[in-house]
Amino acid sequence: MTDTERTVIEAEELRRGYSGGFEAVRGVSFSVARGEIFALLGTNGAGKTSAVELLEGLAAPSAGRARVFGLDPFRRRAAVRPRTGVMLQEGGFPSDLSVAETVRMWSGVTSGARPGTEVLELVRLGERANVRVKQLSGGERRRLDLALALLGRPEVLFLDEPTTGMDPEGRRDTWALVRALRDEGTTVLLTTHYLEEAQELADRLAILHEGEIVLSGTPAEVSATRPARIRFTLPAEVAAARLPLALRAAADGQRVEIRTDRLQSALGELLRWADEAAVELAGLDARSASLEEAFLEIARSHRADGRADATAGSR
Repeated sequence: MTDTERTVIEAEELRRGYSGGFEAVRGVSFSVARGEIFALLGTNGAGKTSAVELLEGLAAPSAGRARVFGLDPFRRRAAVRPRTGVMLQEGGFPSDLSVAETVRMWSGVTSGARPGTEVLELVRLGERANVRVKQLSGGERRRLDLALALLGRPEVLFLDEPTTGMDPEGRRDTWALVRALRDEGTTVLLTTHYLEEAQELADRLAILHEGEIVLSGTPAEVSATRPARIRFTLPAEVAAARLPLALRAAADGQRVEIRTDRLQSALGELLRWADEAAVELAGLDARSASLEEAFLEIARSHRADGRADATAGSR
């Protein structure tokens, strides 16, 4: 398989501007391989949806290059669209139709649509087939959105905030379905606010801030940009100052937190010290940084940079 055949989605220096001079996407570049799940993360207004819409072919970029299957998804929409499934943030279905009627209506404009009963079973809506759309919960509507995106057996699936409004069970069921689709060869590009969702699903991800990618890699690689932590409580008679100097520790009374880029060796050193000093480390907890910690640190640092730039500009 050639590199071109392996790369199914490609964004190269994508830009998207709106009237008034606002630029929502500012030179975004990434690629997604066949059979991969790629997640775009970011705070509200980071440019996730604006970027994905360019790849879905819903708009043309102001600059840069978008490719799906090696084709321009906007200019070659007739060739690209039948091979993709799109789940928007909101479906906008006729509220008086039943679930089954909605699927039949959508099947009529979908090439090679799979049976409606099959797709409803996939998203656990089979027993709700005769219920009117307006009677569905928010999570059930999202599952109906997903069902319609899967009707054409897509090679590429775009999911924009797919599990918003779902209860925990529905979210887990959707994750399992997305993984199964990936295992069958479907390429998935998703946006999500749920960091646990990205951690669970994504093979790779990128974090957007103000229209730019500030960090990308596997979830483990992104998490590793932040230090691991070790937490414990010292006995009342033991001061944190007695800890080995090599362990940079912050103490709040007897509660201690150590941040380190070398978790295994730092933990080993701590345990050796505790054994030699006969000190019990109550509530000992050691763990690598999470994706959430990395994301929040990026958000905080960029907000701080923005405030610093604003202050400098006002001088």
